[in-house]
Amino acid sequence: MSPRATRRLLLVAGLVAALGVSPVSPIHVYTQREVYGTVGSSVTLSCSFWSSEWISEDISITWHFQAEGSRDSISIFHFAKGQPYIDDVGTFKERMEWAGNPRRRDGSIVIHGLEPSDNGTFTCDVKNPPDIVGKSSQVTLYVLEKVPPRYGVVLGSVIGGALLLVAALVALAYGSRYCWRRRQAALQRRLSAMEKGKLQRSGKDGSKRSRQAPVLYAMLDHGRSAKKAKGGAGDSRKDRK
Repeated sequence: MSPRATRRLLLVAGLVAALGVSPVSPIHVYTQREVYGTVGSSVTLSCSFWSSEWISEDISITWHFQAEGSRDSISIFHFAKGQPYIDDVGTFKERMEWAGNPRRRDGSIVIHGLEPSDNGTFTCDVKNPPDIVGKSSQVTLYVLEKVPPRYGVVLGSVIGGALLLVAALVALAYGSRYCWRRRQAALQRRLSAMEKGKLQRSGKDGSKRSRQAPVLYAMLDHGRSAKKAKGGAGDSRKDRK
């Protein structure tokens, strides 16, 4: 900041202090962006605000309405001097209710018996002197046709049937997968048992072969000794002759 701008800022601050005027911060107003309702029902248009000043007796809250497709905006509600006032202009005069509390920084209203002509933009504006600078906030209301009960029942039945079908398909898939896993486990157990049986049979065959070998050798030796004995007897007979 340049020295000249600094001197100007100090001069302005000195004048403000000399006059006893405190700087005013802007007031902030908040609403929903969109609200939906059905024909014949009620809807609450919420409006809250923040102010750096204490809530004064001169606080004012104003609601305006601009119908869908229209360029004109009309005042439909006003709060001032602690009293709510519903304007006689428009179709809301017998269907509107004050639901706010300025002490709680609430400027909400309720509209009863919604009609298709209520589609449009509602604007909430708050002034809390000396805090009067700030932007208003807007909310768009969409009024939908009420669904007849019979169509609601049919729609509910269709949705319920679809959900049951999905649940049945999921259960079927889960059951099939469970059965497949059980068959795989049983097959694996059978294969393991067969492998064990083969190993056991091969072990038994090996033991039998190992046992039969000495017997064969003993029989061969016995046959050789018998032949030798016969040969010795024949030789002795020849010598005698």
